[in-house]
Amino acid sequence: MKTKITIVGGGLSGSLLAIYMAKRGFQVELFERRPDMRKTAIYQGRSINLALSTRGLNALAKIGLDTEILADAIPMYGRMMHSKTGELSYHAYGKQGQAINSVSRGRLNQKLIELADGFENINIHFNARCIDVNIDEAKAVFELEDGTLHTVQSDRIIGTDGAFAATRGKLQITDRFNYSQTYLHVGYKELAIPAGENGSFLLEKNALHIWPRGSFMMIALPNPAGDFTCTLFFPYELFDRLQTDKSIVDFFEQEFADAVPLMPTLLADFKQNPIGNLVTVKCYPWVKADKIALMGDAAHAIVPFYGQGMNCSFEDVVVFDQMIDRFGDDWNAIFDAYQKERKPNADAIADLAVQNYYEMADKVADKHFLHKKHIEHELTELYPDKFKSQYELTTFSLSGYKYAWDQGQKNDVLLEKIIADGGEEKIKDAVYMEQLWHLIQ
Repeated sequence: MKTKITIVGGGLSGSLLAIYMAKRGFQVELFERRPDMRKTAIYQGRSINLALSTRGLNALAKIGLDTEILADAIPMYGRMMHSKTGELSYHAYGKQGQAINSVSRGRLNQKLIELADGFENINIHFNARCIDVNIDEAKAVFELEDGTLHTVQSDRIIGTDGAFAATRGKLQITDRFNYSQTYLHVGYKELAIPAGENGSFLLEKNALHIWPRGSFMMIALPNPAGDFTCTLFFPYELFDRLQTDKSIVDFFEQEFADAVPLMPTLLADFKQNPIGNLVTVKCYPWVKADKIALMGDAAHAIVPFYGQGMNCSFEDVVVFDQMIDRFGDDWNAIFDAYQKERKPNADAIADLAVQNYYEMADKVADKHFLHKKHIEHELTELYPDKFKSQYELTTFSLSGYKYAWDQGQKNDVLLEKIIADGGEEKIKDAVYMEQLWHLIQ
């Protein structure tokens, strides 16, 4: 008899997981509380762009979807900083050719659902909200669109139902379950820069644009149609102050003068679009016996500033799949090995994402920080076998996030030592550098 898996949540990680499990021959019941995203827009007013990088591409490649998604993606090779007075400065993300890819969240989710729908052993249920889970019996109860209740019995349940997961809610009342949620002090609001004539891009197409202003910032990501999705990250108390049309326009003209002429719908967007919140969720354990496991944001919601939320969730699926290869039918071992492998890495990327907010909003305008970044970039080019930046390890490799975090701390010691020595001109000297490599080993 086929193993039956109920997946709660048909977003990005849930739909990807359904495909991985179906390819193994399992019977999959996929439940999504929202309508079918192929027929209605479900992402309005919230981050519609995602930064797809190496980890996410690796996960998509295993189901043959990477090339199709990249065909519509826009590669961003670096950050373009906009100063208050309009000067531009560009900083590459990695080596020549390395880029993060701006993709549409909605289109990617639609493609995954389409692919999942092609499997005979996947049943997809939309407008089905999880209202109860019996962990010991692997039963889940869903409220359907017409108000009726539907109970599903399966061999195991996997919760991919987001930062405020119903599945995790059930685990939270079990014995010795640790849980924390921490909100960043800023919220966000989506804005827009439309395309120019004939779909032209009004800003540099292949860059992530940042207007760093210390305690707040605005970013813009390119879309295939020539427009940019802008996001203002802003302390809540400052949102409260911008209540009149004049205060909104005056603020933007003062802080983002070069962007305002490109944003004809600024006032309407600012007034109509909701303020979103940014939360980090940490919890443990992610599993209960061989009955239930959490994955993606349900296990580890993170803030978006390293562009790794989706990539991390996709990597959960890959690692989970690898554990099935390793342990076969021993689901206790599969679940336990999965959580022990992923938990330290999820914690690390959560901390890296918060750290990167302060880097993007403030430090990218700091001369010492930019000087250090310049040296770091030179070292990655000069000594690719000996030195890898934290960003490269996080974004352009499959190394553990925990390793990237730890290596970043060591790299910082090395960079500060070079600056303290006045050794910037010596870094091309292999003999000089040979005396310093021990600092990052």
